[in-house]
Amino acid sequence: MGLDAVTTKAKRITRGRESRQKTLRKMWFYRYHYLLLAPGLLFFVIFHYVPMWGVIIAFQDFRLWEGILGSPWVGLEHFRFFVNGPYFTRLIRNTLVISFLDLIVVFPTPIILALLLNEVAHRAYKRVIQTISYLPYFVSWVVVGGLLIYIFSINVGMVTRWLARLGLAPVSILGSRSAFLPLVVGTSIWKGVGWGAIIYLAAIAGINPELYEVAMIDGAGRFQRMLYITIPSIMSVAVIMLILRIGAILNVNFLQILILLGNDASLLEVGDVIQTWVYRAGFRQQNMSLATAVGLMNGVVGLILVYVANKIANRLTEGGLWS
Repeated sequence: MGLDAVTTKAKRITRGRESRQKTLRKMWFYRYHYLLLAPGLLFFVIFHYVPMWGVIIAFQDFRLWEGILGSPWVGLEHFRFFVNGPYFTRLIRNTLVISFLDLIVVFPTPIILALLLNEVAHRAYKRVIQTISYLPYFVSWVVVGGLLIYIFSINVGMVTRWLARLGLAPVSILGSRSAFLPLVVGTSIWKGVGWGAIIYLAAIAGINPELYEVAMIDGAGRFQRMLYITIPSIMSVAVIMLILRIGAILNVNFLQILILLGNDASLLEVGDVIQTWVYRAGFRQQNMSLATAVGLMNGVVGLILVYVANKIANRLTEGGLWS
């Protein structure tokens, strides 16, 4: 080995050592931040990463009494069974329809609410509206299902009683196919719009006030300031949230759909999605391998969608999750 090669190797080792020392010094400087981050990291490690070794049952004919190590391998049989099954087209169609409605209708509503609240000058009124809007987020979907029964049930619902007082015939809403998707969209907005707006209000709070002052001096009105300052300033946050939402396009709100479906088999044609089918396959039919295979396929598709959406976002807005 020549002198130049030895010198180059020594410099590389020195740079590596300096880089590690710099990283350690930075970690020590932010040690309290890492301490605050530790519970969240532990949660994901314990409940999301440690159980990942169990996905191997997707390639097995899993038998509880034989365990993971003793169950026979079947390769891609469960994946083929799901893709070639009679319900595959219906499940994909319903899942994509609900997801696209979520992206088109539900996703923009927190942004609109945050923009409107930002224009409210009366602080007390603004706090009251914000509190009222995000309280439903803490209401369980089971409770929401009970509220829907008391409001729209054809037997005991408030709407039915009001129609009866007006001399009109009762309207079936909960068991109606045509009303299922509006109920999904409406309950999603009601339950999540206030909580989602908090993220955008935080982004708006970080905008430099001098930008608004300069715009006012130039004669810009409220709408113009919102259009040319507020919206572009929160666009990076909106893009990140959109990328994450696109990654979960095959994972609709399982509990919401399950509650709205109830035991009405007639709604399966418009409301049965991949998650509810997996629930029936895994817990009712005790086919854990098939349920795991479908869940794994969902995860892989979601990862691909996040990667593609991030690449598109970087090309168009340079506001992706990573470059």
